[in-house]
Amino acid sequence: MRYFVLGDEDTVLGFGMAGVSGAAVGSARDAESALGEAIADKSIGIIIITERVADMVRPTVDKFIFTRQFPLIVEIPDRRGVVAGRPGVREMINAAIGIKL
Repeated sequence: MRYFVLGDEDTVLGFGMAGVSGAAVGSARDAESALGEAIADKSIGIIIITERVADMVRPTVDKFIFTRQFPLIVEIPDRRGVVAGRPGVREMINAAIGIKL
């Protein structure tokens, strides 16, 4: 099972340095195409997508988050930080495990 990252160039480059393949996207059309290819690739088990890119293709992301087991889609902040109104990673972990870290 492989990881795959979708996001801005800096995010994809950073994950690439750790051996994670990915696609840098700048438009909704590119994001939709890259996400579709990643979902179709059965060797990819986890798709890491930046919040801003996920917002470009929100209906598709939500469809897979709420209706499929694999691949797992995980949204992360990009280099500009958390999108306003979204919980940070720490808040999500606290909510998931029920204790404050």
